[in-house]
Formats: sequence, structure tokens, C-alpha cells
Amino acid sequence: MAIARLMVQANGYTALSFRDIAAAVGVKSSSVHYHFPTKGFLGAELARRYTQEMNDYLEQSLAESPDAAAFMDRYTNVFRAALANDNRMCMCGIMAAEHDELPPEVQQEVACFSEVNVLWLSRALALFRKEEPAARLQSHALAIYAAVEGAQLIARSRGDIAVYDHTIDAYRSNGLLP
Repeated sequence: MAIARLMVQANGYTALSFRDIAAAVGVKSSSVHYHFPTKGFLGAELARRYTQEMNDYLEQSLAESPDAAAFMDRYTNVFRAALANDNRMCMCGIMAAEHDELPPEVQQEVACFSEVNVLWLSRALALFRKEEPAARLQSHALAIYAAVEGAQLIARSRGDIAVYDHTIDAYRSNGLLP
């Protein structure tokens, strides 16, 4: 799973190959197929685990500090860390870009990742914007999620993590991020 995740983060779902996974792990391709009968099954499981890891991380981050700037730093640092790891992308972000090529079960899990992020960001924003209507918080949360994924994509396309850092700073100074 770890090898498959890195492969998707680097090259996308469509480039994911059972043969390449098997070679990297040192087993036969049939061994990978034994655990994951189809590429769609593997992709859905990858996205499901990735979403769960992100959800756990976000819950822990929110519990650690109700300070808006601190939890937003932790949030944006997750996406930065992928770039710092050989210029990789958020796994579900890169899969979302391949939406039309994904099997339905993978599309569903990728959508779940987006929902988890937006819900968590809405909850986080509500901590310091208590008077704000829920619909407005949800809209702001979606804008943050889209902006951070977009900043990561542009930085990756330029091969320059500084682009991500400058973009996140610009979001902060313009009020998109707390």
C-alpha cells in the first residue's frame, strides 16, 4: 500500500501498475492481485486509507490547539510535506484530476476525501467565527481546500516548493486563510 501510494502521488492513478508495485516490493504480480483483485479495488482502498489518515490527523490537530493560525499551519503543512517528498501531490488531489478515468468506487472515495477536508475546515473556522452562518463557513472551507490543492498543483508543475509557500502566504495576507 505504501509503494502504491507513492506511485500514485508521483504519477497518478492511471500510471499505477500491479507489475510495478510487485517489482518494487519484490513479489509476483499475482501476489498483489491476490490482495487487490482489481485496480479499482486497490485505488478505492488507497483513497479510503488516505482519507482516514487525513481525518485522524485533522482531528488531532484541532484537539491540540483551537488557535486558528496554528491549526491552519498544520493543515497547509500536510500538503507542503507531499511536495517536499520528491515533489509529490496530495494523493486524492492527483486522483481528482483524473476523475473521468477513475472507476466509480475510486471516484466515491476521492470525493469522500474532499468532504472530510471541507467538513473539518468548516468546524475549524466555526471555532473563531461563532456568529458566521454554517453555509458561509462551508463556502469558505471549500475555497480554502480548493486554494490549497491548487497551490500544491502549481508548485508541483513548477518544481518549486517556494511557489507553494509564497501562495499560502498570499492567501493569509489576503484573508482567505486565518
